[in-house]
Amino acid sequence: MAVTSEPSAQEGGAAPRHRSATRSLLRLWPYVRPVRVRLFGAAGVAVVASCLGLVIPLVLKWMVDGPVAHRDPGGVWLGGALLLALGTAEAGLFGLRRWLVGRPLASVEAAMRADLYRHLQRLPVSFHDRWASGQLLSRATTDLMLLRMFLAFPLTFLVVNGVTILAGFAILLSQEWTLGLVLVIPAVPLVILCSLFETRYATVARTVQDQTGDLTTVVEEGVLGVRIVKGFGRHRSQARAFRVLSERVRSTELHKARLLATLWALIMTLPELAIGAALVLGTMRVADGELSAGTLVAFLSTALTLRWPVESLGFLLAMSQDAATATDRYFDVMDAEPATAADRRLAGSPQRGEGGEGGEGGEGGEGGQDREGGLRFEGVEFAYADAPPEEPPVLRGVDLHIRPGETMALVGATGSGKTTLTALVPRLQEITRGRITLDGRDITALPREELRSLVAVAFEEPTLFSATAGENVLMGAGDAGREELLRALKVAQADFVHALPQGTDTEVGEQGLSLSGGQRQRLALARAVVGSPRFLVLDDPLSALDVHTEALVEAALRQVLAATTALVVAHRPSTVLLADRVALLSEGRITAVGTHQRLLRESAEYRALMSGQEREEGESGP
Repeated sequence: MAVTSEPSAQEGGAAPRHRSATRSLLRLWPYVRPVRVRLFGAAGVAVVASCLGLVIPLVLKWMVDGPVAHRDPGGVWLGGALLLALGTAEAGLFGLRRWLVGRPLASVEAAMRADLYRHLQRLPVSFHDRWASGQLLSRATTDLMLLRMFLAFPLTFLVVNGVTILAGFAILLSQEWTLGLVLVIPAVPLVILCSLFETRYATVARTVQDQTGDLTTVVEEGVLGVRIVKGFGRHRSQARAFRVLSERVRSTELHKARLLATLWALIMTLPELAIGAALVLGTMRVADGELSAGTLVAFLSTALTLRWPVESLGFLLAMSQDAATATDRYFDVMDAEPATAADRRLAGSPQRGEGGEGGEGGEGGEGGQDREGGLRFEGVEFAYADAPPEEPPVLRGVDLHIRPGETMALVGATGSGKTTLTALVPRLQEITRGRITLDGRDITALPREELRSLVAVAFEEPTLFSATAGENVLMGAGDAGREELLRALKVAQADFVHALPQGTDTEVGEQGLSLSGGQRQRLALARAVVGSPRFLVLDDPLSALDVHTEALVEAALRQVLAATTALVVAHRPSTVLLADRVALLSEGRITAVGTHQRLLRESAEYRALMSGQEREEGESGP
């Protein structure tokens, strides 16, 4: 099980010091633009509803100074009916606002999630090697939920409350400017407080969301690796690791809550003090006859109406910062461009001829045949993007030609680069220098969809999905049918599927863990051959099979290999015998190419690998 570490600068961490929340949120516009009419309409409806609330104090002023002062019951009833109508209209308009934004914003969230998932599928394997799965899961779930909530409520009400506050203070100043100034004065410290809060809260919000991603990773690993946890009795250590991360999230959440509580307390206290001061001053002026009772009632009612727009600023700013952080985390992934080989090649021509003995030049006259056909590696070099500059490349100057219809076995010691070399063919990794061609076509010039329709792969560690056995196999060919499915199961000796409770329609469970290792490997092999691919790359696909089953699979596999061009990573002599020729990979270079018998005669390193002996220290190869 992977060890969870702190989020790296690329995967998360503190928010940038000078990050603008507005600039971050503006990146959502391409997703919001298709629903902008309903979203702007909802904001307009909410503004009208909020402004209706400001009319109510004016009606109260008219009632107090008019019908109430003149003891006119009819006027009181009229005023009451008008207040009821205004309140009903306000409630109806707010309900209409929610209806307008509900469906569109759900579609925005769905579109963003679909784009994120599609982009994750296009990113190179090296990206997924660097990122914890929990970090990606939290971005696809929690972060997108925060964005939908922001678009549905805080975004609208930041506008609505801003308009309401401006209109409300305009009404207050027009009614009695001296009292209005008493309420305007606290706005200065409030602006300063909100600015300080935004800076601190942004950092804490980013930290807690990254920590939640780490916690998600631990939970996922604990569930997927439950057999290892139970088998080694590690449930207590896993529980401790979970508690440590959980306490870390709790501590950060409490810090965030303290920040919000402090701001909210100040935002609520200052307006309340201002309203109290205005009430005392207004009452004194009414007693002195300088102000009418209706004006004071209207003034205080307007001030109370503005309480929620002002007091909600802390809550809305907090949600806006959470949404800005979620946007940054979302685009952390979306900004990662799929690497292309052309972008990563070094300047200069590809290096050739570094393969030493038995490289492409070491095959004598054989290399001159079918030079443009089959699978060809020309001066291929590969180094991981995050490798130290002084570290030598994993693959160096690999030259290899697999002729059309030929099966080439790739043999080498552990760590020699065999799996890396096979991952370059379907572009799961991108080469650093050189080129790879399929029937003379550079793989970097092929659309990925076309490339992966030509090349089928099966890995030593098979991955199955939460689907039926048949669906897992047919994933290898979109147009394959029942006949192709049965043929592939037969080739892979996976007829055990028919004995499952629902046959090929049996759900194999997450990661296929309801099956044995050998059964999973056979289904993965069936998936590779079901589409009768032109090129087949097999990374030791028979390692989990017993000797008897392996012999049956090899016998059936020979028929498939006869009709395709194949590169097979092999560790056993029985797998090597499936191949027409063998390539020996040593320390990132092809050091020998030939038939099995030829290499047994000429290469001490190859003999040691095939006999299972450890290579002696200092041995130089053939």
